[in-house]
Amino acid sequence: MANEELIYRITRAVYGRLGTGADERTVEGLVTDIYHAIEPAVAPRGSIQGGANPRERAARAEGSAERLIVSVFGVDHPGIVAAVAQILAAGQCSIIDINQTVVQGKFAMVIVADISLSRESAAALKDRFREEGERLGVRIYAQREDLFNAMHRI
Repeated sequence: MANEELIYRITRAVYGRLGTGADERTVEGLVTDIYHAIEPAVAPRGSIQGGANPRERAARAEGSAERLIVSVFGVDHPGIVAAVAQILAAGQCSIIDINQTVVQGKFAMVIVADISLSRESAAALKDRFREEGERLGVRIYAQREDLFNAMHRI
């Protein structure tokens, strides 16, 4: 079973127990903990991340635990992009893709970041984004790409 499918099933089970009104951060934490607990038992034997052929690596990259999806929403003002980029740079993360727009004074941005070389965990980066969002007066959400993909299939 593919990792994304397993994460999807775990997410559905957690929402089934907690209800659809469950706090997304709580659900993500539970899904992550459960997945990490069972991952050694479900990982293909002898699998090496870098040893797969290019097509297999590309398929894994679509839902990678080494990528972070960062979404930012709020009223536009100078410094939002710089602040988010600074957190990524300080954590040794690379921006893979970025899209931002301003519509009638409302700011929206989505970043896909490579966190594979980061000195910080995804959870630590998420906390830094949340704190910075409060300081800037915007909402900043960050989630591992594999969890994001699985959770948004529901």
